[in-house]
Parts: sequence; structure tokens; C-alpha cells
Amino acid sequence: MEDLTQTPLPTFDDMLAAHDRIAPYIHRTPVLTSSYMNALTGSELFFKCENFQKAGAFKVRGATNAVFGLSEDAAAKGVATHSSGNHALSLSYAAGRRGIPCHVVMPRTAPEAKKAAVRGYGGIITECEPSTSSREAIFAGVQAKTGADFVHPYNDPRVIAGQATCSRELLEQVADLDAVIAPIGGGGMVSGCCLTLSTLAPRIEIYAAEPEQADDAYRSFKARRIIADDAPVTVADGLKVPLKENTWHFVSNHVTDILTASEQEIIDAMKLTWQRMKIVMEPSCAVPLATILKTPGNFRGKRVGVVITGGNVDLDNLPWIP
Repeated sequence: MEDLTQTPLPTFDDMLAAHDRIAPYIHRTPVLTSSYMNALTGSELFFKCENFQKAGAFKVRGATNAVFGLSEDAAAKGVATHSSGNHALSLSYAAGRRGIPCHVVMPRTAPEAKKAAVRGYGGIITECEPSTSSREAIFAGVQAKTGADFVHPYNDPRVIAGQATCSRELLEQVADLDAVIAPIGGGGMVSGCCLTLSTLAPRIEIYAAEPEQADDAYRSFKARRIIADDAPVTVADGLKVPLKENTWHFVSNHVTDILTASEQEIIDAMKLTWQRMKIVMEPSCAVPLATILKTPGNFRGKRVGVVITGGNVDLDNLPWIP
């Protein structure tokens, strides 16, 4: 198996290689539409449903690309990461397919459903406090002890190349898109969209959607430099992490705008999608629709791809239930 050499930034060719490498291990997820949502927003919305992906999230794309790109010697030591949930369980899934260990540092406040999924895929969890500083400090100890290959949740070029395969599929499934919008935390999915669309369809506008209570990407975009929050509090638990150098490159060069939504707007959009489209999605995935509903003028009359990034929800702790 070939060794993936870490490069500062992934290329379009890296995305093409990733698409071939991960094909045996992932789903080509469907695109769903809703006449109700179209009427409500004044747009034609095309929902790319990564909530139906293996391991329940888009992150399995990047994780699988990283795991199956390792040399045999590197793979023998396993892989390691820190993650609030979806990257953790995606990397555990990919490592399990290759039969290698996976060590994961997770916040103690991460949803129990995600912790259970990580363990179910064979991942070994070490808990940390719910802050970026605690996460990175605890992880350093785990990696030093195991010698495992660090697969960063979003700043790793192998991961970005894998996430970029999602928008390649979307372009093959839906013609003549005017815009694509995806949630942004660390920026892995948005960077993947930028990588693919800037080459294949540079006229398509790329929007990122973020919670108002974790709006460091929005503030970074406006200030034209990375601004990082250490421990934001939001129902969108997958969007609490800050941008890093690799993802900032793509966001700062290719994103049209970053839009934000309040906690209640996110919850309302999540509930609306469950009610009208009958699909399970996480709060983080509802942020794009929430921002479209909040600022419909950005999208009115346009054909818009909306990336639903995951469906790993704690069903015993739904945000609209007191």
C-alpha cells in the first residue's frame, strides 16, 4: 500500500486519488430534494445526505483516505486523533476496516451516542476537558505513548482530499448548481468543497455556515486572519473547533461568505428537516439551512447544494425536548 507523503496543501490530483482509494469503503450518498423547502426559501435546494454515509458522517471520507494511504510499517502502529465525535468514530471505522489500532481523545462532554459508536468500531477513548487546549495536551501524551500516526480531524491534507470527494459526487449528481453551502467548524468539509469546486466549477459560490455562539470562522473571515476560540458553547457540538493553517488557506481564498445562525434558529431548522424530509441529522448539519432561512436573499432563485454532514444524534437528548 502506498505511503501518503504529507504536503502543505492537498491538490486536485490528491482528491482524484482519494476518490479511487476510498471507494470500496464508503457510500455514494444520495441527494434529496423537498418542494416544501424550495417554496419556503425561494430556492432549489439539493441536500447531499452524508448523514447516510458509513459511520454516519462525511468525515469517514477523509479518515479512510488517511488510513488506507499509510505504509504497512506506519499502519502497524495504528492511528490517533482528537475529536468531539464524528472524526473519532470515522477514524475508528476506517482503522477497523484495515485491522489496525485507533486511539481517540474525546471531550468528556461529547454525546454518549458518539462515544458508544467509537467504542463499537474498536476505538480506544481517552477523555479530556471540553477545550481545545485540554484536547491537544492530552492527545500529545497519547501519541507519545503509542507512536500512532496522527490524523488531524481537518487540518491534515489527506483528510481534506478525502472530504473533497463529497462535492465531486455532488457535481456529478446535480447539474448547474449556483452555490454550495456547508457547515464550518475547523473547515475540513468547506476546504474540500473549495478544492474541488475551484477546479471543476469555479463559478459556483461557496458559503460556510456557523453558529453565532461559535463564530470564530466568521470573525476570522472578516478580520482576514485566524481568530480561535478555546471553548465555545453551542448545540452544534461538531462546530466548536477553530480553523487551522491548511483550512484557512482554502476558506480565505475561495469562500464567498460565512453566515451565522442563533441556537434557536439551528434547532428550528433541525426540527423542520426531521419533520419535512424524514431524515435524522445533527444540530451541526442544520446550520446551513438555518442560515438560508435567515438570509434567503443570498440564495433566492438559485440552485443550491446543501451538505448535510452527519446523522449521529443522541436520541435521548434531542435539543427541542426540555
